[in-house]
Amino acid sequence: MAKKQFKAESKRLLDLMINSIYTHKEIFLREIISNASDACDKLCYQALTDETVGMKRKDFKIDLTVDKAARLITVSDNGIGMDKADLENNLGVIASSGSYRFKQEVGEDAKNTDVIGQFGVGFYSAFMVADHITVVTKKFGSETAYMWQSSGADGYSIIECEKDTVGTDIIMHVKPDTDEEKYSEFLDSWKIQELVRKYSDYVRFPIRMEVSKTRKKEGLPEDAAPEYETYTEVETLNSMVPIWQRRKSSVKPEEYNKFYRDKFRDYTDPQRTIVVSAEGAVTYKALLFVPGATPFNYYTREFEPGLQLYSSGVLIMDKCGDLLPEHFRFVRGVVDSPDLSLNISRELLQHDRQLKVIAANLEKKIKADLTKMLKDDRAAYETFWQNFGRQLKYGTVSDYGAHKEQLQDLLLFWSSTEKKLVTLDEYVSRMKEDQKYIYFASGETVEKIDNLPQTELLKESGTEILYFTDEWDEFAAQSVQNWQGKEFRSVLDQELEEGDAKRAEETADAHKAAFDFVKETLGDKVAAVKASARLKSHPVCLTAGEGLSFEMEKYFQSMEGGSAFKAQRILELNADHAAFRALETAVTEDPEKARKYAALLYNQALLIAGLPLEDPSGYTDLVCELMK
Repeated sequence: MAKKQFKAESKRLLDLMINSIYTHKEIFLREIISNASDACDKLCYQALTDETVGMKRKDFKIDLTVDKAARLITVSDNGIGMDKADLENNLGVIASSGSYRFKQEVGEDAKNTDVIGQFGVGFYSAFMVADHITVVTKKFGSETAYMWQSSGADGYSIIECEKDTVGTDIIMHVKPDTDEEKYSEFLDSWKIQELVRKYSDYVRFPIRMEVSKTRKKEGLPEDAAPEYETYTEVETLNSMVPIWQRRKSSVKPEEYNKFYRDKFRDYTDPQRTIVVSAEGAVTYKALLFVPGATPFNYYTREFEPGLQLYSSGVLIMDKCGDLLPEHFRFVRGVVDSPDLSLNISRELLQHDRQLKVIAANLEKKIKADLTKMLKDDRAAYETFWQNFGRQLKYGTVSDYGAHKEQLQDLLLFWSSTEKKLVTLDEYVSRMKEDQKYIYFASGETVEKIDNLPQTELLKESGTEILYFTDEWDEFAAQSVQNWQGKEFRSVLDQELEEGDAKRAEETADAHKAAFDFVKETLGDKVAAVKASARLKSHPVCLTAGEGLSFEMEKYFQSMEGGSAFKAQRILELNADHAAFRALETAVTEDPEKARKYAALLYNQALLIAGLPLEDPSGYTDLVCELMK
């Protein structure tokens, strides 16, 4: 038969199909298998009303054959097959989809089928790896089989041929290797198996292939060394029924755990399993996991968040980041929906309403599950918090605090009185009747914060203080701003109660000469020297006032390239302490010694605040000099 030209615009269109639409060449096998699955589904659907089909769903299959010597890959199905008109319409017209027409004809009943193809271009992806394709097919109800052949854009031919059974064989002759591309890898059995399990593991019909295996020879003498032989066996490569398609009541927790470990290559069981089944405007199923441990690369640029996205059991995207908000990026899992609007290559999602609806619903499900864990299993939640609490704190800050309303009731902070992690609700429930603020203090560790001079007065009064030990704690508090009408107030940098500033000012006025002397001595090293209303048994502390705190300064300094941001340095002195009285006496009797006292107190304040000394050697010399 004479060769026909494709009923498409030009060779350029076919080149576009096979060179531009698909990102990865390995996708070709997914597309060919998906077409075979559609063919099986169509005949399976027809069998529901046509007794002459004589087949049930369990009878359908897809067979793969690899002939490495001849460089052939064959995908065979026993589905509905094609006649000459189908070959002309489906393979002679680029971007014509028989599956799409089938779904239109079936209408509402298409919900009960699992056809995958929509665009009619998937078949041509095979030309990415094959230089010649032969299609041998026989349609159900027809006595005649046909062979379609093409080497690409130069056209195709269709002739009658012999085929005993209904169905279609796609025979692909793999291109020779080049310096840039090693097409021969697709002729390796292990590679074919890998691609099936990666992209087509949940196709609902068995995908079978003859594979080589090794076994111990039988019949050898008992004292003989073991010998092994190689044999071949037809093996089903795909698992067919996804675990997320099964009813939750029929799946054991151990099965979910095994699926998670195998699927996401984790050595630990997930801490939480979230099963979602939704029907309505968008139908989808999701199986989500909260990891039981922090991935080793979680807080690095190498970590890729996102859920695996399937459409009718076929993998579309390995990591779809659009399905998870940044604050829940630690969640792993799969989403499967037949309703997604895919782009032409089935590799990327069009950013449409359906995707947004699924993402919004999953966000609510994850939040609800974390809230339930916090309420019902506090120990488990605290384990989760140690793993991913920083991510939630970051979430309250990101996007200018857009997500704080959703996350703030999940936050935990260390309590000075409870000696454990507490929620903001729990803190407020224990506040004294006349307490106006949620007090917090920041530092490197709980122990260091607990020993800070500024916490002494509040601790003696029994007032609860939240200890901020993570670099994101203060940023989160600033984002939340207040909880149940109670503002956050820093024990280290802000006045504890109303009236403290006035009392401190009156104290400073009473000892004006000493305070002025210290400010003059220290000069620009400090923004101000003032009397402290927060110190009791300690002589000195350093505060930052409003705005940037010392902990924030340290955070910005730790960033790559450092930072020019610096907090104000306000030196606070305890006028009731013996060290201040010695300073005040020296101001009038020995100004030189007074200057040394001022420098000594300033350096001590730096040490207490965890800030670097400007001249460590000079400080130690000064201490030694004053010890004489």
